[in-house]
Amino acid sequence: MKNYLVIQLARFGDLIQTKRLVATLTTRPDATVHLCVDISLEPLARLVYPDVIVHPILAHGTGLSGHDAALKMLVENRRSFAELSGIDFETIYNLNFSPLNFRLAALFDHEKVEGYSWHNGQEITGQWPAMAMRWSRLRRLGMNLVDFWAGYCPDMIVPEQVNPHASPKGGGIGVVLAGRESRRSLPASLLATMVTTMSSTVSGKIFLLGGASEHQAGQSLLKALSPSLQSRTENKAGKTDWAELVDLVGSLDMLLTPDTGTMHLAAHLGTPVRAFFLSSAWCFETGPYGLGHTVYQGVTECLPCLETQPCPYDVRCLGGFTAPQLQRFLITGKSDHTPEGILGFKSSFDALGQIYTSFAGEDADLQQRTVLRQFILQHLSGVSAGFSELEHAFAHEFYREKDWMTKIQPNATHG
Repeated sequence: MKNYLVIQLARFGDLIQTKRLVATLTTRPDATVHLCVDISLEPLARLVYPDVIVHPILAHGTGLSGHDAALKMLVENRRSFAELSGIDFETIYNLNFSPLNFRLAALFDHEKVEGYSWHNGQEITGQWPAMAMRWSRLRRLGMNLVDFWAGYCPDMIVPEQVNPHASPKGGGIGVVLAGRESRRSLPASLLATMVTTMSSTVSGKIFLLGGASEHQAGQSLLKALSPSLQSRTENKAGKTDWAELVDLVGSLDMLLTPDTGTMHLAAHLGTPVRAFFLSSAWCFETGPYGLGHTVYQGVTECLPCLETQPCPYDVRCLGGFTAPQLQRFLITGKSDHTPEGILGFKSSFDALGQIYTSFAGEDADLQQRTVLRQFILQHLSGVSAGFSELEHAFAHEFYREKDWMTKIQPNATHG
């Protein structure tokens, strides 16, 4: 029996996006997969990964910050740490760059840790995440987070095996009211317009989804709907536990959403997603994984941005979603109905994983993105097919001297 540990201490959506990595590990002969998550996500982790051993720890919600938060976590998690350190793991996949992740890594032989490790009192970032940090400034070009985390395994399963092909389930429309980052979400009045438009294509009930903090936003959205739509709509924000949310999202014909954890849950369950991405959300990084999904991507020269910084342009990426022709475009999907400032994408796959193919508007980054993805695929597969001229440019930018010596030098055609 071989034990593998995945440490995923980030949020709801990140837990779901770890699926290709977890699924790859579970397919290995004689494998037992362990998953370390924040205690608040333990019930969801058990629902999403029923064949995995879940180890909950306190990673969030301490009410403290910085050193004080890290100290409280260490004290509260002593028993869990002792349990983990007592297991003979073949490999530990430590996925997050955080003080707690590094302290967890210190429990294990650093040579067994992939990602972020600890050795002789030093925090060590592995080659694969270090490369990703270098290409993060080219966020329009990179790769889906699901595929990035799976990239720790050279034997990663093919992307088609990760999530089911999305299809309507007959249960109506789900509407996610807001994302964790405020600029990624649409104002209630605008969201009401989109709900009105999409409800003309799908019969049945409309469910408003979110946490307790979004319940009032749901009430505002309800008031903005016509009386006939109000009678079809139920505000479920703050009223579902994890099991109820899984059951509801898995029953829908469609989920209308910004970039949220519920969006990734829908993809996991094979529920078709209609997602609107703007501000810091970029579908090539965190779009819904699988086939059968549609993304309406806001596109301006300043996107994707960082929501930790104020927007100097008055959130102009919202402009395409306020355009009068948006409703017509949502119904027809025709390129000549596309509002300025929006691209329409359909989810698809290439040899590396999830991509999005434009059906409305011009994807100006397509050529460079294709080249970068080919470079990444060669890096992960070790195939010595040789780099094109543009791939050579990426190689020189994203490898460091020690990487060339350890990864590239044996294959002369890569030099």
